[in-house]
Amino acid sequence: MYEGSERASQDVPTAVKILVAGGFGVGKTTLVGSVSEIAPLETEELMTGASLGVDDLAGVEEKTTTTVALDFGRITISPDLVLYLFGTPGQYRFWFMWDDLATGALGGIVLADTRRLESSFASVDFFEQRGIPFAVAINCFHGRRDTTPDAVRAALDVDPDVPVLLCDARERQDSKEVLLTLLEHVQARAEAREAERLRAGSSAPGGN
Repeated sequence: MYEGSERASQDVPTAVKILVAGGFGVGKTTLVGSVSEIAPLETEELMTGASLGVDDLAGVEEKTTTTVALDFGRITISPDLVLYLFGTPGQYRFWFMWDDLATGALGGIVLADTRRLESSFASVDFFEQRGIPFAVAINCFHGRRDTTPDAVRAALDVDPDVPVLLCDARERQDSKEVLLTLLEHVQARAEAREAERLRAGSSAPGGN
């Protein structure tokens, strides 16, 4: 019985939680939906007159729905790795949920819209303050790629090792590439920290 249980546990893939954050209307629901292998859970609600003066629609005047809790999706990267995606609500009045959604997250995606790049600063600050590794994905609305990763990196003032890449959140392959880039960044950061720990240990009194 024990041997069977051990084999079963070895067949269970590792589950990893990824947070998808960004400003209001940048395409978080779209990204989660485009890449999820299951029907995504969405908490989209119609926007009403009550949001006037509360939600900033500058640059997204055509938006008629908004996420009021979270988006949830799943993608299998390999037989032993499954990502669970949690999309945050973008409006300031729902930011109190972010800490709960971030609990246990291995990494995060900051989805950015160059038309309203200032809406990305809160997400960048959120991940930096909590030490959660993240990547920045620039959502190229309508397929327009009229900026460069270097320009956005400079504007957001993120560290040189933070991945910044262009994507179309509607396209599954683009969204998957964003996630794979984040995983590579998380692994590289973990390896760098382990190497630093080993160096510190070897240089300490009594170290080898």
